[in-house]
Amino acid sequence: MNKKFRKKLYIIFILFLIIYISLEVECFAADPTLITKLKTAFEKIEGYILKLATPVAAVSVGVGALMRKFSFGDEEKIRTGRNLIRGSIISYVVILLTDMILSLLNTLLG
Repeated sequence: MNKKFRKKLYIIFILFLIIYISLEVECFAADPTLITKLKTAFEKIEGYILKLATPVAAVSVGVGALMRKFSFGDEEKIRTGRNLIRGSIISYVVILLTDMILSLLNTLLG
């Protein structure tokens, strides 16, 4: 086996193991407070990510705009600034859409 395939297989195995353990904890937990603690912990982490995502996106868009502004005609810097702006906006939109989908699933299921 080559290293890339082994690494992908290892990642898939770890993800499967995490999902399996989380389903086991949720289905067969003797103490339901553990589930509520896990749920509140994940909600706090989600809140921190959302609070942190907005300033990070704003800073990266600002850096990309300054990089384009002060490139002095260098095509590489213009391209890098454009990619930085585009990537940060797309990442921020993905984070907001993920939050929206999780909120929708939370209202539908719980």
